[in-house]
Amino acid sequence: MKPQILLMVLLAGCTALAQPPEDCKPSALNIPGAPYPCIRPDRTAMFRVSAPNAQKVQVKTAGGVEMTKKEDGLWYATTPPLVEGFHYYMLSIDGASVSDPSTRTYFGGGQWSSAIEVPASDADFYAHKAVPHGVVREQDYFSTVTQQWRRAMIYTPPDYETNSKMRYPVLYLMHGWGENEIGWTAQGHVELIMDNLIAANKAKPMIIVMDNLNAAKPGEDASLYNARSVITQAVPVPPPPPGTPPAPRGMPRMSNTFSEMMFADLVPMVEKNYRVAPGRENRAMAGLSMGGFQTFNTGLNHLDKFSYLAGFSGNCGSGGNFDPKTSCSGAFEKPAEFNKKIKLLYVSTGSVEGPRVKQFSEELKKIGVENVYYESPGTAHEWLTWRRSFYDFAPRLFR
Repeated sequence: MKPQILLMVLLAGCTALAQPPEDCKPSALNIPGAPYPCIRPDRTAMFRVSAPNAQKVQVKTAGGVEMTKKEDGLWYATTPPLVEGFHYYMLSIDGASVSDPSTRTYFGGGQWSSAIEVPASDADFYAHKAVPHGVVREQDYFSTVTQQWRRAMIYTPPDYETNSKMRYPVLYLMHGWGENEIGWTAQGHVELIMDNLIAANKAKPMIIVMDNLNAAKPGEDASLYNARSVITQAVPVPPPPPGTPPAPRGMPRMSNTFSEMMFADLVPMVEKNYRVAPGRENRAMAGLSMGGFQTFNTGLNHLDKFSYLAGFSGNCGSGGNFDPKTSCSGAFEKPAEFNKKIKLLYVSTGSVEGPRVKQFSEELKKIGVENVYYESPGTAHEWLTWRRSFYDFAPRLFR
């Protein structure tokens, strides 16, 4: 074979390797022009990485998938079918955990992570549509409790600027562990969900305040909120020996600093700078995972402040030892009184993330505490569960 023909054959082979199959569509979270990662109709995902000097490369998703170096010098892998929705992932390159330069990054797991979006069959409710859109503002404020500047993300509904005489109810919406105040917009698309609900006349226009759970006073231990790895350890802590049983699950040991900061600094700031409808009947609090714990830690101890409370994949009384006198700060000891104070107690979970939230809902119903339970089909402890939960929850507010 002539050298020119051989070169053309080799180049054609490399091009074939570089191009993903026609049915593999780039993830919506890729940087502009990046063909990988891509998702096929069967929900398998294909990844490509440039690491010419690496000896071993792995995609850390779906339990970990080994990558193979091909003739073009790039590393490739195909995952098993993934669950619909948003998924964090990282790359392991010769043991070093790094983000994928082909995607945008999202704060999750206490670090800036890559992510892939597997199209969901019901994604229409958080799609970007030709409807009136609200605005998400970055609001800096100084906390007298933590002695630090803080940032909240604040959604105002589409008619906020034009309907200047209107005062709006407020939802304080919390993220989960390892995430921050941008989680509900960047990962959750909460502003798009609200815009679409309002446009369809399914939810009342409201202000949504998204703040950071990491609230600590000077000198107070804030390690609960930090990345659970060497990233945030000044002195590296060795991993537990193989076979060490996992730590027991349960409600995190939270201080009351966030609650104190919320009422001393956050709520006054919001009510000073935004047209907020007054009174507890116009105030709600909700959160996902640790944000659900924080919601119950704050809300159940301040029932005079809220009329609506919700935990998405988070609760305060599961695990088989629920006692209305002691669990959840004893807030459910007198069910009839509780039902009169709270217009809506809402809990939700993914259908494959375990029974704890459902058990909590059932325990409450046994003693007469009214609550609404929602289950996201086919999802676990992940953002599609929480997007669906919010979509079901928001229309129930401020009615």
